[in-house]
Amino acid sequence: MSSDSQGVRKAEVRLKWDPSPLHQPPHHLDIITTTYSTDAPYGRPVYVVHFDSRSPDGTINMSRHSQTGQGFGYVEVMTLELDRLASSIARVVVGVAIHQNSGPKTFGELSNAGVLVVDGYKELLKDDFAQVSGSTALTVAEFTRDASGAWEFHEMLRGFDSDPVIFTSEMGCAPQP
Repeated sequence: MSSDSQGVRKAEVRLKWDPSPLHQPPHHLDIITTTYSTDAPYGRPVYVVHFDSRSPDGTINMSRHSQTGQGFGYVEVMTLELDRLASSIARVVVGVAIHQNSGPKTFGELSNAGVLVVDGYKELLKDDFAQVSGSTALTVAEFTRDASGAWEFHEMLRGFDSDPVIFTSEMGCAPQP
């Protein structure tokens, strides 16, 4: 959880993975973010942001996108301007999904994959997906408003076995005991 009294104001989620071997279908991963209202923080998302969309108010958007993993370092980046979100948004969940167009693929089948979540220069989370190696999608972070309205970061590494479309409806559900 963020210990800064002002909370997390602007977070950046960065994703990396190596391209698939020569003559193999490309590995295509996506950062996906869902937002939840104060009325239903574990209900249906108010809106979903992914590779070809942005939030209606422009506060969550993809600044870099890759369909192959080619490039140096983190090849996909999403920015979340939490301090500008409407007060009706109480919770934001960030996940990563692997497109399953060329058959089932899990995080364990990827090389050099990982996610980094930062708040300015402060690293909030860095993970290589090893604990969810059998999954096709995962949540990585949850941001919630505290009583003062400041945003708090919570690590939320949970694996799922679903494609990106189904994952958007599952990723914000309350964890099962």
